[in-house]
Amino acid sequence: MELQPPFRKIIHVDMDAFYASVAELDNPELRGKAIAVGGEGRRGVISAASYEARKFGVKSAMSGTLAKQKCPHLIFVNTDFARYKEISLQVREIFYEYTDLVEPLSLDEAYLDVTENKKGNPSANTIAREIRDRIFEETGLRASAGISINKFIAKVASDINKPNGQKTVHPDEVIQFLEELPVNKFYGVGKVTAAKMYNLGIFVGNDLKKKSLEELVKSFGKSGAHYYNIVRGIHNSAVKPNRIRKSVAAERTFSENISSEIFMIERLDKIADELEKRMKKSDTKGKTITLKIKYSDFTQQTRSKTKDYFMQAKEEFFPVVKELLFQDEITNSVRLLGLSFGNLNTENKELVWVQLKFEF
Repeated sequence: MELQPPFRKIIHVDMDAFYASVAELDNPELRGKAIAVGGEGRRGVISAASYEARKFGVKSAMSGTLAKQKCPHLIFVNTDFARYKEISLQVREIFYEYTDLVEPLSLDEAYLDVTENKKGNPSANTIAREIRDRIFEETGLRASAGISINKFIAKVASDINKPNGQKTVHPDEVIQFLEELPVNKFYGVGKVTAAKMYNLGIFVGNDLKKKSLEELVKSFGKSGAHYYNIVRGIHNSAVKPNRIRKSVAAERTFSENISSEIFMIERLDKIADELEKRMKKSDTKGKTITLKIKYSDFTQQTRSKTKDYFMQAKEEFFPVVKELLFQDEITNSVRLLGLSFGNLNTENKELVWVQLKFEF
């Protein structure tokens, strides 16, 4: 059976060792070392591990004690979900420059449907490469990608050339790709299911394909129909965007920390220009303006003020921004400043973040 067009163009983007890579980004001394994110000791649990640590068998959900036994020189670092979320939002904003059909799976991975995209680029492979390059330029982190006709194959493909790589499975390659794929590489097939398949003589996709629908349902219940379809390249689940618009925002991370409030006003002036541009483009107005300050020690502070009227133009809201800046003393040098509008005049309040490029 041949797959019939038209085909969707789906990209699965997966950040490489995300939590561990963020730790290395924020502490360059950790780069190239075996590190684990999570708790140390018998009751501690590993959330993520660097590729250097994985070579020793350290992996997520492992106890800290076992991880240390496998890798005696392992370095433990604490989780920082606020930081992960911050970078995740930056990455997603890059996605939204290409398509609104973005389905985040977690902080570090998402599906994108680029069949019809904002760049008018017919090559999903080229778009995936551009996105990965943008992610590195703007966050300093690496990502891998899988590209194919549906979410299932794209998800499987993104793992093939990790780290920092991508794999495209073209429509005319899908059937052979799936037939040759080991069943333990099928997304959703865990150790228990794989062992059960091995006992039935199913080791690769072609073995799975030889089983009838009735046989698979008998052995695997409702999942049997799923396995029957996916090995034939049939997976019709659409990319489901769950973007919630509650604010419009712009922010900038600086290449060097700043401590002068005069310099901060200069930076905020440019950020306000971008925010006004975005507000006008989306035909949005807001009553609440928020100033976001991230200090050099990564602590974060927000200051907000709500007016009894809607604002959009810079001349309306920038005086409020200055009030917020001088409202309290700046206690440390600053690495990031941001402005956002909330309490919008739109009934469909969706989330729009504008991430300006890093000043590298």
